[in-house]
Amino acid sequence: MRTIRKQSLSNISEFKNQLLHWAQQFREVVFLDSNTNYNSSRKYANYDFILAVDALTSIKTDYTNAFIDLHQYQSQTNDWLFGYLSYDLKNDIEDLKSNNNDGLQFPDLFFFQPKKLFLVKENQLEMHYLNMCDDEVDSDFEEILSSTSSFQLPTSCIINQRISKENYLSKVEKMLEHIHRGDIYEANFCMEFYAENAVIDTLEIYKKLNIISEPPFAVYFKNNTDYLLCASPERYLKKEGLKVISQPIKGTAKRSFDIESDEVSKTELENNPKERSENIMIVDLVRNDLSKTATKASVNVEELCGIYTFKQVHQMISTIVSEVENTTSPVEIIQTTFPMGSMTGAPKISAMNIIENLEETKRGLYSGAVGYFTPNGDFDFNVVIRSILYNFKNQYLSFSVGSAITSKSIPESEYDECLLKAKAMFEVLQ
Repeated sequence: MRTIRKQSLSNISEFKNQLLHWAQQFREVVFLDSNTNYNSSRKYANYDFILAVDALTSIKTDYTNAFIDLHQYQSQTNDWLFGYLSYDLKNDIEDLKSNNNDGLQFPDLFFFQPKKLFLVKENQLEMHYLNMCDDEVDSDFEEILSSTSSFQLPTSCIINQRISKENYLSKVEKMLEHIHRGDIYEANFCMEFYAENAVIDTLEIYKKLNIISEPPFAVYFKNNTDYLLCASPERYLKKEGLKVISQPIKGTAKRSFDIESDEVSKTELENNPKERSENIMIVDLVRNDLSKTATKASVNVEELCGIYTFKQVHQMISTIVSEVENTTSPVEIIQTTFPMGSMTGAPKISAMNIIENLEETKRGLYSGAVGYFTPNGDFDFNVVIRSILYNFKNQYLSFSVGSAITSKSIPESEYDECLLKAKAMFEVLQ
């Protein structure tokens, strides 16, 4: 059981900052930021930001039987749970492998039940404390309000590229051969940038990344020595009552400082046949995935190929919804749609096999999902892209970028799109 305390806030951005600094003392931290000041028109946002800290219970596992274990944990705990699903949980769902290089060594799945939870909407704060520690609410709130920025660790990291440009172009050509042979229609192909012996101030790097992008699905995640600093613009899946919502992104165009050029870039994206066909292919895949748990005839496309503007890029986003029975387990809805179509391809299993053979890094948490379950079985998860992953213990830092390869892809253009997506990460690390 939880004690709920409500409080009005006068300076939201200052409180957000103080909350983040105060959270650093805990072993487990999940901070989710909708950046509502920049994304006020985004549909389906429940909170402006959320902080969950300090595990009472947790689950950490590799991919073997991961979804069975998560279902058991979620249904027995019946409380707020925060954590992540790594891309490699695909191996639990299908007969697939992940044998590529893994410098990060994160668990495949991790969730925890926080002792202390902070939910902010507009200027209202709700603190949900487990009864065992509800006598700390007032002293914690005072401590948060007096939190200040600590000493900043200077960044020290030399970034390397896992796949050279020449090698990347030849791998995309191989991907195109698969497409022309009819093995797949589309696949998301990714490459890693990494640094060994990297020293970073995780909180400062996250804050810089968030300021550059102000995305609707930003995350600061910490599990002891494992960190995720995420500036994701994409929702993977949300359940609200009996409604399920998926919002895949396919289609990217760069922003321009010049207003006229920026509008041209936006219009060109909207009318680009390659980008539209990419998006529509994934919409079909998502419709098929959602139909596995949907009630009859309830899968609908709410918005097709909508154009949304972010600080760094314009994106093409579609919204697909369905209804489920109230007896359907939330974990089943995730399992039958995971990994998300926007990060795999179509057909999904063939695409994942080809991706594994051509990529050189185990994806791990990159292109997985971070989010939460509520006590009544609702959930909301992002897609882990535009993100820096860091293992503090072995000082390994990694960020990956990718693009969708279709029959219309030009390898050089795909490479340029990857560099465009990597721009913000390079900027905050150098």
